[in-house]
Amino acid sequence: MHITILGGGGFLGRKLAARLATEGHALTLFDMVAPVVPFAARCLGGDVTDPVAMTAAIPPETDVVVHLAAVVSAQAEADYDLGMRVNLHGTLAVIEAARRCVKPPRVVFTSSVASFSAPVGTVMAEDARQMPLNSYGAEKAAAELLLQDASRRGMVDAVNLRLPTVIVRPGRPNKAASSFVSSVLREPLLGLETTLPVTPDFALWVASPRVVVDWLRHAAVMDTAPLGTDRGINPPGLTVTVAEMLAALTPAERALVRAEPDASVQAIVGTWPARFVDARARRLGFAPQVSLPAILAAFREDDLAATRAERGL
Repeated sequence: MHITILGGGGFLGRKLAARLATEGHALTLFDMVAPVVPFAARCLGGDVTDPVAMTAAIPPETDVVVHLAAVVSAQAEADYDLGMRVNLHGTLAVIEAARRCVKPPRVVFTSSVASFSAPVGTVMAEDARQMPLNSYGAEKAAAELLLQDASRRGMVDAVNLRLPTVIVRPGRPNKAASSFVSSVLREPLLGLETTLPVTPDFALWVASPRVVVDWLRHAAVMDTAPLGTDRGINPPGLTVTVAEMLAALTPAERALVRAEPDASVQAIVGTWPARFVDARARRLGFAPQVSLPAILAAFREDDLAATRAERGL
């Protein structure tokens, strides 16, 4: 298959590309700066909203487009124009490029739990309405609708994955409102101090990068006929509280986490549901995130050493 990964320079894009490369697929990786990878791939840099760049990134023979390119939550809230341009108009550019393909490509779109909002403790039903209370979530929900309509019209074959908060992210903190969720685990494991902007009883719907890559790979090849017209999937993440995350650390590691309430962060992530009914996703073949210890073990095995090296520790 010929597979294009938009956002191929990010940590999920690189992990997915490495997995696909071992399977012998022809890869195009696209990001703002052309990715550099240790395996065979066509690597391009540019703007996801640029029609010329998208035509180059999604050539006519493309079978699958994995659309990871995005402006993250807090950044999209702080810069409305940038979030709209990349998260919404970028998706329109992807659809337009995909329409030129020899056959309608599978488009795996990474939507988000942020496209929902609900009171604390709510368990979101399979058919729960998306009512985001942040610009990032609104942009993701709007992009989902556009991709669903493009699928209805036979332009693409979309799978919209509403990803949980992905932890533990390797590297450094980013501008996502949920960045602290990785930081309260990653930084102490690196021997570094970090801050906690929410209360310990705060709950989230999470998944590890390893499991998310499995989901993306499955979405790229799954039979989409059972989806019908509803192309949105709530994959089977895991509900954890911050207190449970801290309890997974040693006492010395927990001492590196300092409470520092941040109302702006709380205003964004506080609306995100932490519990979902996920029977449909499981029936469709998406494997569940099994436990918090599994998430930590995956980070230690896959990313801890590389993160130490990247950060000069």
